[in-house]
Amino acid sequence: MVNGDWQLPLTIYQLPLIMKTLLLLRHAKSSWDEPQLADHERPLNERGRRDAPRIGQLLRQEQLLPDRIVTSTAVRAMKTAEAVADASGYGETITATRALYQADPPAFVAVLRALPDSCQSVMLVGHNPGISEFLEELTGESEPMPTAALAHVSLPLDKWADLKQRTKGKLVALWRPRDLRGPGSP
Repeated sequence: MVNGDWQLPLTIYQLPLIMKTLLLLRHAKSSWDEPQLADHERPLNERGRRDAPRIGQLLRQEQLLPDRIVTSTAVRAMKTAEAVADASGYGETITATRALYQADPPAFVAVLRALPDSCQSVMLVGHNPGISEFLEELTGESEPMPTAALAHVSLPLDKWADLKQRTKGKLVALWRPRDLRGPGSP
C-alpha cells in the first residue's frame, strides 16, 4: 500500500509500449526521355526534382526527420533520397542498398530487421508495386502510392529485429505531392 492506496503490479498490458517510426517514400517521378537507359539508371524528371524537396520540407515541418534513410540503388531513388535529405536538414549518411530495388514486402522486412535499435525513426525509399504492397501488409490499408508519396507508419516494436511479416502497424498519415502544392503551383 502506498499513501493509503493499493498498488498492484503492472501487467504487460499496462507497460508503456515502445514504438518505432517507419517512413515509406516512393521515389519521385522519373524520366523516360532516354529509352536506351536501363531501368535502374533512369534519372528524375522535372516534376520529380520539384516534388522530392517538397517532401523534405514536409518532414521538417512535421518534425519527422528520420534517424536513418535507406534507399534503393536506382538512380531515381537515390536522387529522391538526396533531395529529401537536403530539404529536410537530414545531416547523416544515406544508406543505399540493391535489396530495395524492385523489392517485395519480405525484402523490406529484411532491410529493416538489420537496422540498429538506436534508430527510432527510419525512412525507406523504394519502388512500386513493392512499397505499396508492404504498406498494405503492415497496416491493412490499401492506399495508392504515386511517385513521391510518403507514408508515416507507427510500429509496435522495441527492436527492428522483432519485425515480422505479420507485424501490424498503424498508418498515421499519408502525403501525396499534389496535396503539398500551394495555389498556383504546377
